[in-house]
Amino acid sequence: MLDPGKPAFTPSKGKPSVVMFVGLQGSGKTTTCTKYADYYRRKGFSPALVCADTFRAGAFDQLKQNASKAKIPFYGSYNESDPVKIAVEGVDRFRKEKCDLIIVDTSGRHKQEAALFEEMRQVSEATKPDLVIFVMDGSIGQAAFDQAQAFKQSASVGAVIVTKMDGHAKGGGALSAVAATRSPVIFIGTGEHIPDFEVFDVKPFVSRLLGMGDLSGLMDKIQNVMPADELVPNLTAAFTLRLLYQMFQNFQNMGPLGQLFSMIPGLSAQFIEKGKEKEGQAKIKRYMTIMDSMTEKELDNTNPKLMNESRINRIARGSGRLVKEVVDMLEEHKRIAKMWSKLPIHNLIRNKRDSLKPLVNALPPNMLNQLGGLNGLQNMMKQMGSQKKMS
Repeated sequence: MLDPGKPAFTPSKGKPSVVMFVGLQGSGKTTTCTKYADYYRRKGFSPALVCADTFRAGAFDQLKQNASKAKIPFYGSYNESDPVKIAVEGVDRFRKEKCDLIIVDTSGRHKQEAALFEEMRQVSEATKPDLVIFVMDGSIGQAAFDQAQAFKQSASVGAVIVTKMDGHAKGGGALSAVAATRSPVIFIGTGEHIPDFEVFDVKPFVSRLLGMGDLSGLMDKIQNVMPADELVPNLTAAFTLRLLYQMFQNFQNMGPLGQLFSMIPGLSAQFIEKGKEKEGQAKIKRYMTIMDSMTEKELDNTNPKLMNESRINRIARGSGRLVKEVVDMLEEHKRIAKMWSKLPIHNLIRNKRDSLKPLVNALPPNMLNQLGGLNGLQNMMKQMGSQKKMS
């Protein structure tokens, strides 16, 4: 259902392409324009932004601020009220400046008004975009079908971007959007900041949608923070309180916790409740404070009988927390340890490392040492992969 069977238009370097963004007000369209431009800027393109949104007060200021932050040229007007004129002038200007990706941000509305769709049609006819992208709020659910269909009828939507995927929304509305527009989802927005933007991958998305997690995506995030060599001994050893503490520390550096925990099968719903990510973050900080009051022996303990009433009372006093909170944390640790032991995450790590073994065996030892060992080789391969994609 998520694969309409046809790829979306992809910009080419050196050849000017015009991409028009459409969507309802509040869907995150203007921010997404900058994210899209920044994504291609990092791939070696010369993108530019045109603000043809003359309806919403502050739209040009927002685009101007985002574009300046991302170091992307932009065009707009505080005086001109005709969005078609602004769009045409902006596209013509950036064509002359040899920009190869010109992104036009159009007006949005709170409701599907006839005036919005007529304006969209006029901007589309005047700029002749190579691709029209429909930006959809990931939390709107079943209303997505009607919205997407209305936009498809007024503008030839060729791709979909789903935003606000960092909260409790799983994005089931994306199914409706694809069905209504017969166009593929190409990116998802996973936060407010410009780098919070991911290429859409069908299998992990469906897996998370069904509550089955996304272990491969989780491993990529983990290995950006902790090298595989450090991770493997930890995961193959007993899941101690110290490892839980380290896991919480690392997870805080990997992105929104709700999104992250949704990648672990069976963990998301139990640890961070739907729509309560702030409470989940507070819970993690509370648990870490409690563990800060533990001894080395308690943190590395594998014997459940060690944590007796006397120790629990001492830990509660030292951390300034209630005895019940300490008991709850210990129970949470047991449950997570049990879940973690069942995950096939060990195999994922080994697979990633084993894929480099033939290369490691072929390299002279001195050269491997100069590269920084296995971790250095992994980093070099990752950089080469990203350069290959850019070219």
